[in-house]
Amino acid sequence: MVSTATAGVSGQYVTREDVIRFPDGAEATYTVVTNPDAAFVVPYFDNGDTVLVRQWRHAWDESSWEVPAGTVNLGEDALTCARRELAEETGLIATRYTSLGVVHGAAFLTGRGQLFLAEGITASDRNPETYEQDMEVLRLPFQEALQAALNGSIVHSGSVTALARAARVLKLL
Repeated sequence: MVSTATAGVSGQYVTREDVIRFPDGAEATYTVVTNPDAAFVVPYFDNGDTVLVRQWRHAWDESSWEVPAGTVNLGEDALTCARRELAEETGLIATRYTSLGVVHGAAFLTGRGQLFLAEGITASDRNPETYEQDMEVLRLPFQEALQAALNGSIVHSGSVTALARAARVLKLL
């Protein structure tokens, strides 16, 4: 039913063109990008604040406000990734993590986004990756971040979903 031709390989990413044959004999070509999982973290302070990060997104040709997030390394679990990314990007450490479930970013991507609410927040040293040196960190009331997600000011799909699910768990939505 499916024939595959690999078009390109880059690191952990593989792009392929799948030709799908339907029961009636019709065919369609689907581009599939095999990519690693990611972890998204919504930090929530006792006073009701959260933290967003702003980063340049080359593919979009614009900066984007997002929740802290990152790619799950080979052999790493999503919670370990979430803890690492929160500390690297924001300098925050959390004592409690609640799973907010899983999302898929797009129909042509294989990787899953695992979402977390982080509570019991304390500050530590920020240690951004080389490509995150220009990253901005903003602490703001959670409700403001949620409204930005719901009104379209935040366009990063994993961040919008993570903020909405966190609001539901926190009984704010």
